[in-house]
Amino acid sequence: MVEVFKTNVQKKAQSKMLLSVLADAFPSCKINFDLSDCDKVLRVEGDPMEALPIIILVKEHGFTCEVLD
Repeated sequence: MVEVFKTNVQKKAQSKMLLSVLADAFPSCKINFDLSDCDKVLRVEGDPMEALPIIILVKEHGFTCEVLD
């Protein structure tokens, strides 16, 4: 399953930091950012997939994060 999130991450260094944190928390997931997208998209692929723990973790690091419909 793939979940797509809208974030306010602006810089590559910020995305790298979050990728590291997310990879540690969700080691079986494939995670990437698309900062060129207007929604600063975070994609997380894994099984099983729950959006809420990802949203909470991103918000704990000072960024907005919501499921993109």
